[in-house]
Amino acid sequence: MKISFIGGGNMATALIAGLAGKVAQAADIHVVDPNADALERLRTQYGVTTSPDIGAAVAASDVIVLAVKPQQMRDVAVHVQSQLANQPLLLSIAAGIRGADLSRWLGGYGAIVRTMPNTPALIGQGITGMVAMAGVSAAQKDAADSIMRAVGQTVWLDEESLIDPVTAVSGSGPAYVFYFLEAMQQAAAEMGLSAEQGKALALATFTGAAQLAAQSDEPVDVLRQRVTSKGGTTHAAITSMEAAGVKKAIVEAMKAAAARGRELGEEMGKDA
Repeated sequence: MKISFIGGGNMATALIAGLAGKVAQAADIHVVDPNADALERLRTQYGVTTSPDIGAAVAASDVIVLAVKPQQMRDVAVHVQSQLANQPLLLSIAAGIRGADLSRWLGGYGAIVRTMPNTPALIGQGITGMVAMAGVSAAQKDAADSIMRAVGQTVWLDEESLIDPVTAVSGSGPAYVFYFLEAMQQAAAEMGLSAEQGKALALATFTGAAQLAAQSDEPVDVLRQRVTSKGGTTHAAITSMEAAGVKKAIVEAMKAAAARGRELGEEMGKDA
């Protein structure tokens, strides 16, 4: 499988690290980016081929991964459109760009899989929401799945509209985790623990609890109840959070993220 990346940023680098020598040979991975330093780093570290321009190597690809910023996608599509004679799969990892708009910018091209990965992909622990447009073959869908599984889990969606909830839950989700960890570390410091102690305790607790939830067959509310003895310390904390409306605030925040995702799709998809 020959794979070209348009864009060599963090997410592209994470995917290349997971793919090179496993899903595809390094020599069959090509990266296009105007940043010469980024290209040199990728060549040196992973043995891929590189170019500052979209050209013959892209045209020969089985899969083209569109890994540019959403604001750049329309311009990139103009250049990619002339390289589609071999009917490659286009795999978009750009947030907010709807499949119909991307297809329109590509002159009606339909073999597109839209994805929403998240930043834990940088350490191979990501999860990606994915939806295939109507022009994607079964083999191309399998190829898309194998590429994104190189950096974590995949979840396939039946409707593109569900990408916005995925963005709210997992795409933006790492920031919520970091925000909660910030609060835990601040509380630790205010109660007299050192910064190092607070960080170690917060990180290990969050990581351990997440792993416990992942490995348990029981729902998370049952796991929470098992830690929450009535009248105890955990009960005092949960009662305080409930009184402050923490759970409701989190739910509303995630709905706001999904709504903003829909708005961005509409804004970026408008005709110039």
